Amino acid sequence: IHLTMTALQRAEDFLNYVNNSRSPFHAVATTKGYLNKAGFKEIHEKERWNLSVGGRYYYTRNQSSLVAFAVGAKFTPGNGFNVLGSHTDSPCFKVKPVSNQSGSGYLQVGVSKYGGGLWHTWFDRDLTLAGRVVVSNSSGSKGVLVSIDRPILRIPNLAIHLDRTVNDGFKFNAESHLKPILETAIKAQFETKPDCTHNSSLLNLLATTLGVKVDEINTFELSVCDHQPAAIGGINNEFIFSARLDNLLHAYTGVIALTESSSLDNEENVRTLVLYDHEEVGSCSGYGAMSPMLNELIERVNAAFSPQAGANLSPDVVLISKRKSFLISADMAHAIHPNYPEKHESNHKPMMHRGPVVKINLETRYATNSETQFVIEHIAKKHNIPIQKFSVRNDMACGSTIGPLISCNTGIRTVDIGNPQLSMHSIREMCGVDDVAHCINLCKAFLEDFAQLDKTLQID
Repeated sequence: IHLTMTALQRAEDFLNYVNNSRSPFHAVATTKGYLNKAGFKEIHEKERWNLSVGGRYYYTRNQSSLVAFAVGAKFTPGNGFNVLGSHTDSPCFKVKPVSNQSGSGYLQVGVSKYGGGLWHTWFDRDLTLAGRVVVSNSSGSKGVLVSIDRPILRIPNLAIHLDRTVNDGFKFNAESHLKPILETAIKAQFETKPDCTHNSSLLNLLATTLGVKVDEINTFELSVCDHQPAAIGGINNEFIFSARLDNLLHAYTGVIALTESSSLDNEENVRTLVLYDHEEVGSCSGYGAMSPMLNELIERVNAAFSPQAGANLSPDVVLISKRKSFLISADMAHAIHPNYPEKHESNHKPMMHRGPVVKINLETRYATNSETQFVIEHIAKKHNIPIQKFSVRNDMACGSTIGPLISCNTGIRTVDIGNPQLSMHSIREMCGVDDVAHCINLCKAFLEDFAQLDKTLQID
């Protein structure tokens, strides 16, 4: 069925993916659903791995990051890994450890900024909560996911009548003015005392949604998110309007490329997808791009197929495997903005519907170099997939992503790419429908072609 899917059908499938993925935890859970449907088997890092050539596997870490891999039927220790990398988190607000706040007859939820969001876009939006709750009962403790499927929060703007200068430049205090309203004190159904850690109505809603008792709730990590679902838009149905395009679009294109890639019968490498958490806040965590997740995967897979399974694996095998590997770091790119065209360098103006963007920065804010650029351009040309290039203006700072971090920590050759979008880090972002299919096709072709292409490439 997937071979006949149109670009619009791909985009509509992505809408289902992103609408079910309001937090990094939910993004991982949604991705697991696609993997399970494709016959991947869940394994666990706390257990020994019994792998087989031709096998398809996945595991999670912290419920917010995920590794999936398909072992080529001709894989032997020391062969490479064809890796697609992306991240599960997006800029948002997160509920504070002590969130009970009130003022002027309103009961509010204290939140902290997460990442570098366009925070003014969060005013006057219908907001809700999603994330993980650690629940304990007589049978033990576990992390369960929760998503409140109705708008319960709002950050209201101040009326223009009370601030006549607001249109001269909207300014707000991040601590004082970004407190979502949950309820009024006069309508509250549950008493919330000033010394309570969290609002009692909120705790009761979480408990009811999860089907547990309030006193069974221990801790939680909750993201504030837009309640409005993603949609196809534009007069020609050519745009996607959605929260969290950065970077759930590439979590989606990655899992689709992996699950729909061709037979493993002639594959010598390991086709891999890694979805990290915490990219928006620097990636420095046990499940971010600076963690040893990819290094550990390469070590454990090579060890599982060692002729002396269980014995110490030769360091040479792992090092050779890394030298034969390649990473596509996929994170959204900046499309040219019709109202601000001067913000782009004159020869690098990515446009929607013209394919993924190869991102290049000579100060290594992106990991792309001439070798890795050649690889991705060669594959794109072979399969008639359009691609573009982006380089930032000399008078502007360049953003970054997981590519340089992973390349630095592993030594794996890396190219940074991303679909072009507008309104990056807004609560509602915008990208092109056609580019979803273009990126899937590019990533799928990379997974299928790289092992053989690499044999013809002489660099070192």
